[in-house]
Amino acid sequence: MAFTRATGKHRRPSRTHRTTAHAAGVAALTTTGVVGTLAAPALAAEPAPEQTGLTPVVSVGEDVADQIDAQAAAQMEAARQKAADAARKKAAEEARQRAAEEAEKQREAEERAAREAERERLNTFVSPIPGSYVSTSYQAGGAAWSSGSHTGIDFHASSGTSVHAVGYGTVVEAGWGGAYGNQVVIKMVDGTYTQYGHLTSIGVSAGQAVTPGQQIGLSGATGNVTGAHLHFEARTSPEYGSDLDPVAYLRAHGVGI
Repeated sequence: MAFTRATGKHRRPSRTHRTTAHAAGVAALTTTGVVGTLAAPALAAEPAPEQTGLTPVVSVGEDVADQIDAQAAAQMEAARQKAADAARKKAAEEARQRAAEEAEKQREAEERAAREAERERLNTFVSPIPGSYVSTSYQAGGAAWSSGSHTGIDFHASSGTSVHAVGYGTVVEAGWGGAYGNQVVIKMVDGTYTQYGHLTSIGVSAGQAVTPGQQIGLSGATGNVTGAHLHFEARTSPEYGSDLDPVAYLRAHGVGI
């Protein structure tokens, strides 16, 4: 059985029908040339996008486009400036670190040089009687010494000859020393000890700091002696019996005798 759509006056045409008719009408008007007078009012009432289902094309004015371009350029410039600032900051920090490292190296080099200079200064030694010579050698044998041998060396010197500290140190004894007569014992900066015996007079006191070449007394013939001279010992302690070879000791510190 076939069905037909009623076309009575009480039934609205469908949307498809209306759209087709509208298109046909526009085409007819265009063909007849009437569009110039009648089409404009008819086309002014175009259906909304939601009625046609089409996506409208939005046209952007030149002013808005210029604003967008300017904003994009400003953002790019800000990003470039930020990157440049970060690069400058990094370079400045690296330069600061290099300068600090160089300064630290310089400080360490100066400290090493200062320590070396101080070691050299403290290692300055002289002869106890400049220009004299050894008249009795170390460990010479004989009945004159209670140990059976000489525990030091004797420097030739007449009574009253100036006797000098051989290096930097501190006086630990200054006075009568029995068989040594008037004596001075000095603790040197390297921890060793030096002794100066048979002095006719003493010019320093215990606790006094002395320097190389400083006069500490005058040679003489006090104590167990047969004549004026200077008895000199190098020791590992201030006590008798801890003697070292005095010639080797002085030569090790640069004193030629």
